[in-house]
Amino acid sequence: MREIYIKENESGQRFDKFLKKYLSEAPGSFLYKMLRKKNIVLNGKKATGNEKLKKGDQVKLFLAEDTIEKFAGKGKTEHKKKKLPGISMPVLYEDADVLMYNKPAGLLSQKAKPSDVSVVEYLIEHLLETNALKEEELKTFKPSICNRLDRNTSGLITAGKSLAGLQVLSEMFKDRSVKKYYLCFVKGKIDKKAYISGYLSKDKATNQVSVTKNERKDSVFIETEYVPIAWNREITLLKVHLITGRTHQIRAHLSWQGHPLLGDPKYGDPKWNASWNKKKKNGACRQMLHAYELTMPEHMNKLEKLSGQVFKAPVPKDFYTIIRETIWEHGTQEALEVLH
Repeated sequence: MREIYIKENESGQRFDKFLKKYLSEAPGSFLYKMLRKKNIVLNGKKATGNEKLKKGDQVKLFLAEDTIEKFAGKGKTEHKKKKLPGISMPVLYEDADVLMYNKPAGLLSQKAKPSDVSVVEYLIEHLLETNALKEEELKTFKPSICNRLDRNTSGLITAGKSLAGLQVLSEMFKDRSVKKYYLCFVKGKIDKKAYISGYLSKDKATNQVSVTKNERKDSVFIETEYVPIAWNREITLLKVHLITGRTHQIRAHLSWQGHPLLGDPKYGDPKWNASWNKKKKNGACRQMLHAYELTMPEHMNKLEKLSGQVFKAPVPKDFYTIIRETIWEHGTQEALEVLH
């Protein structure tokens, strides 16, 4: 027999969902049979599986220990500590529920295949090392990121350490109550702020998107705002407000406007990118897009510590170099202020 007490990060879910995580290798038919026969009980009583769990609830498994180990998939679910690459990923903010990183370009937000290394792996290792999470808890709750950045986009990425943090932050990104601002270098001179909209369609086969003025089948409406910080005739440093958050939205939307991002291999200007890369001082080998700032909504009912706060991610070295070494016709001081 095994006795389990429900913790904060396991509360709020259906009992059968919890059992399917805890005994991940067990067929659903087996679990429901054990519930009917009272071999699995909740708070000492027969359960159907649709009960909502609360912190402190008691679960008893009247099963042989080898059966529990077999259906828990011990070899598969045990956390295997990895030797992660020594990537610099500063923690910008951390409390009991939330963690924010400054993600470097080149690192996946979430892994696409088992062998990948992503922000999530660094997050879990950090929480285990700081005793904010126990290996046993990974069976039924897995901390994760709440916003995604393209592999070669740097900047501010958030994660939920607790169930509350994960749920609240994810909902805020979904309902757009958190405001997201990016920095990017684009081709050409932009000297006025603007609001632009359009319709975005995605080609799943190529993982590439296109933008049109009019709605098309399966397209989604997109909105983007931007304010120029510094510019000359060749290049502009923009601060972009990502109102909607669709795949490659900033990159494709600005390219559609005739202002592709510097270094962008999919939506950029190949000749401009190549000519820029020849400049020894200002090399750029990736799309120059940085998730710079998050502004949290006021009067949050949960995660009160975050209410109204503004978080910023310092720009990486490649951004820093371009800002410092470019001769700006306008906005030199404004560009330098981004660095502080």
